[in-house]
Amino acid sequence: MEASETRTQVLPGNDGAWGAATLLSAVGIEKAYRRLGRRRKRAQVLAGAGIELYPGEVVGLVGENGSGKSTFMKVLVGALDADAGTVTTRGRIGYCPQEPLVYSRLTCDEHIELFGRAYGMPDADVRRSRNELYEGLNFARYAGVRVDRLSGGTLSKLNLALALLPDPDVLLLDEPYAGFDWDTYLRFWDLVEARRARGKSVLVVSHFVVDEHRFTRIVDVRDGRTWSR
Repeated sequence: MEASETRTQVLPGNDGAWGAATLLSAVGIEKAYRRLGRRRKRAQVLAGAGIELYPGEVVGLVGENGSGKSTFMKVLVGALDADAGTVTTRGRIGYCPQEPLVYSRLTCDEHIELFGRAYGMPDADVRRSRNELYEGLNFARYAGVRVDRLSGGTLSKLNLALALLPDPDVLLLDEPYAGFDWDTYLRFWDLVEARRARGKSVLVVSHFVVDEHRFTRIVDVRDGRTWSR
């Protein structure tokens, strides 16, 4: 999707407002799951959650285990249908899921080529972005290694690199630095800061925030709703 386009996902329930500078707007998001072994019983995970992301900010989305952070993220990216609410986005979206969605027999290079084609990127842009990400996350030596032979930390690097590959306008990251060593953790924040400085928007999901100064603001997911600190 080109940066000048707007994608709107309208779900039953509420009409969402669109701010002129907003890159992503979510209003009144609701989601419930059926409880195992209980007929017609549903567990309400999200009950009117919402968020707005603006150019040049890094937002932390925090909450306890089971609070609905990952569910909310999946609704924002379109990987999961909500029961009600509206999600509106502008520009290209990059998504780093908590569990990498990769192919065990493909190498890192092959994943980048595959995802580059899926993004519709010219070959030259794929090569340039690949080289920058290999250097930025320090895993170029694993370019030809199959995914099933990577360590957990290197797999997390690939997972993040695939989300960063097309230089998206909005970057949605679900526990992106799980398994990172300290050097990679700092490299991660260098990449995030470089994108923030160019007007990109980044949403980072985490159980808790350690370096709060790195974030523009923090949003808590609690009781199915979102609360700004």
